[in-house]
Amino acid sequence: MNKVILGLPKGSLQESTYALMKRAGFTISGGSRSYFPRSDDTELDLRLLRPQEMSRYVESGHLDAGITGHDWVYENNSDVVEVAELVYSKVSRRPIRWVLAAPEKSDIYGPKDLEGKRIATEGVGITERYLEKHGVKATVEFSWGATEVKCPELVDAIVDITETGSSLRANNLRIVDTLLESTTRLVANKAAWANDFKREKLEQLSMLIQGALLADQKVLLKLNVPDSGLEAVTQVLPALHAPTINKLSDSGWFSIESVVDESEVRTIIPKLKSAGAEGIIEVALNKIVP
Repeated sequence: MNKVILGLPKGSLQESTYALMKRAGFTISGGSRSYFPRSDDTELDLRLLRPQEMSRYVESGHLDAGITGHDWVYENNSDVVEVAELVYSKVSRRPIRWVLAAPEKSDIYGPKDLEGKRIATEGVGITERYLEKHGVKATVEFSWGATEVKCPELVDAIVDITETGSSLRANNLRIVDTLLESTTRLVANKAAWANDFKREKLEQLSMLIQGALLADQKVLLKLNVPDSGLEAVTQVLPALHAPTINKLSDSGWFSIESVVDESEVRTIIPKLKSAGAEGIIEVALNKIVP
């Protein structure tokens, strides 16, 4: 049987990736220590790997595809196909940033101030390219973790990942510059992408995952409205294209359905009620495929 060998990220993204795959229609099972999770889709053969090394194994062909951050593709300088951008993380639905940070009382305020300094980071390649871009010579050392605590006793500055900046502030560090913004990507091996079966499977997977992400912050509103309130209600109600409107068996009444941003529901529902809507129902969504 034809299969796609797919790498899933182990670590901070693992739980959110499993949940996303579930909403996309793929149930994944396997113990927390297993590096070979199972899918209810027999055409997927799964592997669990650190995102830091995912793109290298995709490029080499050990994996047909994998889910990892654009930052690690850039760090590894991997020659892979970026099939889709999947904007999600363990915390939010926004990009993460690789930032240069220094102690609050440091004299480092820009890249030129790094000349001759020591920098700790997990993204050695990202940092070295940044220094080269600015014509600066500094010592870059790999950090095995807890990078924030190394300033100022062990190093002069750090380059680290942040989403909110809270961990940096907690360690009395300030952000000096942003080196790179990154989002999660589905990447593929070039040979696998050239294979008709594997490409079609990956395109289907991409469509379903992106549909799940699109639905994550939206809901379906269903409501009834009399003819006299139809125009007022449709003016209030946003939609992906236009609301779906159907006549009810009761003369002079209509049923309306529309997909809206979940964040707007608390504002929209009172307006719909005031415009004459009745029987308003909010329904959670798993996927939206435009």
